[in-house]
Amino acid sequence: MSDIKKGALVYYKSKAAYVEEVSDKISISFFNTTKRVRDKDILFLHSGPISDVSTLDLERPRSIENLDETLELLEGETFSLAELAELLYGEFTPQSAWSSWMLVVDNLYFEGQGSTEFISVRPLDDIKADQQKREEKIQQKQAWDSLIARIKSNQIEAEDYSHLSEVEQVATAEREQSRILKAVGVSENKESAHALLIRLGYWKEDYNPWPRRMGVNMENPELSVPQAVSSERKDLRHLKAWAIDDVGNKDPDDAISFDGERLWVHIADVSSLVEADSELDIEARSRGTNVYLPDQVIHMLPEAITEQLGLGLHEESPALSISFKVADSGELEDIQICFSTLNVTRTTYDDVDKELEQDDNPFVDLKAVTERYHQRRLSNDAAMLDFPEVSIKVRDGTISIHPFGRSESRQLVTEAMLAAGEAIAHFATENNIPIPYAYQVEPEEIQYPEKLSEHYAYRRCFKASKHSTVPASHFGLGLPCYTRVTSPMRRYLDLIVHQQLRAFLTDQPLLEADSLVERIGLADEGSFAARKTERFSRQHWTLLYLKQESETKKWQGEATVVYQDERKITVILPDVALEPKLRRNGDFELDSSITVQLSSINIADLQANFRII
Repeated sequence: MSDIKKGALVYYKSKAAYVEEVSDKISISFFNTTKRVRDKDILFLHSGPISDVSTLDLERPRSIENLDETLELLEGETFSLAELAELLYGEFTPQSAWSSWMLVVDNLYFEGQGSTEFISVRPLDDIKADQQKREEKIQQKQAWDSLIARIKSNQIEAEDYSHLSEVEQVATAEREQSRILKAVGVSENKESAHALLIRLGYWKEDYNPWPRRMGVNMENPELSVPQAVSSERKDLRHLKAWAIDDVGNKDPDDAISFDGERLWVHIADVSSLVEADSELDIEARSRGTNVYLPDQVIHMLPEAITEQLGLGLHEESPALSISFKVADSGELEDIQICFSTLNVTRTTYDDVDKELEQDDNPFVDLKAVTERYHQRRLSNDAAMLDFPEVSIKVRDGTISIHPFGRSESRQLVTEAMLAAGEAIAHFATENNIPIPYAYQVEPEEIQYPEKLSEHYAYRRCFKASKHSTVPASHFGLGLPCYTRVTSPMRRYLDLIVHQQLRAFLTDQPLLEADSLVERIGLADEGSFAARKTERFSRQHWTLLYLKQESETKKWQGEATVVYQDERKITVILPDVALEPKLRRNGDFELDSSITVQLSSINIADLQANFRII
């Protein structure tokens, strides 16, 4: 302690301080702070005298003219702080002592091991390597600061796109955190990231993030299609068979016939090309279903399968045909299935509706049969929920929305397909064929809704339908057992049913229940993601449509009040099939019609706000 006198410059916890008083302890001062410390707590740098450390330049020296020469001169030597200061600055003063010590503790050029008497030069190769690393960090820091500045000013450059990929991953729910979002003060969630990417022009406003958010494979499968397995087929070319679809439909996978006694449902024979556990089967299993988006369709199976097996796409069509009688009670009788060859005529719902307006046409008898079946389902308390539906299409950047009305032809086809599903469920049960049955539990209260608000309330009582290897009733459909079977080209669980039926009809091994459960789980997972993708994508494009329609004047339309609480009302907009909530500013009768006007849209939040006018 005898070497430390009043006014000496010392080093204390990375700070410069000077000695005010020496007694049993040492009083030091730095920037209006005084402390009493032990001599081992400080490192003596210079005897001074100094009376205020603020008079020193305390920053680390950035450039010293003779530094390289000094390093070469002292390489391999041990020297003191005083000697180093003399060589670097030509004198040993409080300032040169402090500046030299800053170079030592920086650990780039020198090694001091906490001593001012035993300092040495680091290996010159190590100094050079570390200098390069530091320079790179400085450049990275400068580039980072420039990037953040450009983002904050909404003026990004082409070179910034690679950095913004982390923000894109947050926007698509592929990661949770982003340095960039933190640095620019934007919340680390997918909606805020989405909004930022639109603002920067990284994403166009119409970019749909929902497929990526849901983990949906956006590429169509490119697998090769094998030759169809040979099948003994029943010649049904004498039957008139119609594939009835919407205009523009490209995957006709079912058709219907009526021979005066039996109702026939013909389904594309996909199991002749896609065998269980084949490469095609595994691919379809991972996807679960086709994904139908307003701007595109992502297929579960290669499109070549549709081109080969689509009913009515060729002069003759191979099919799996299901036939049965529909009793006066609507019950199904004498269920039969076979592989078949058909001549299928393609037509549309609109054309069939026109046919049904006439007395003498082939669809009148079909309608009578399916109506019996429909009435039976009604008597079983089937939930005939009725909500406005629309068709949303995006073509060449133009969005169109058209009402999707119910019609006699749609009802006819729907009932025929449901009957086919029930028929196969009965057939599988009677023959011990493991298949995925669809079931839905009964709600706590059975209702018979008539008004739209009643349909809205009843819908909230239902749980989603599920799948099981054990047959059970499907309350919503009003059926004692049911399986989905009519769309094997676009739903994997339908394909499983076809594969099991083929195995049974050709005396091949059936999938066991355990294997079936595993497949159901995988397919349901993919289907769940697909359905959410479709639902949110429809909302995305609907909001863009409303914005598109509001370019000259705010969109407005009629709405039906279906629910209200103390603060808000829920309405249904039939023109666009949206169900927004509005601020309640009075009393409204349920099912009353009001006019609403679009007030704002937030594409990133998937939110449209309306006001009552």
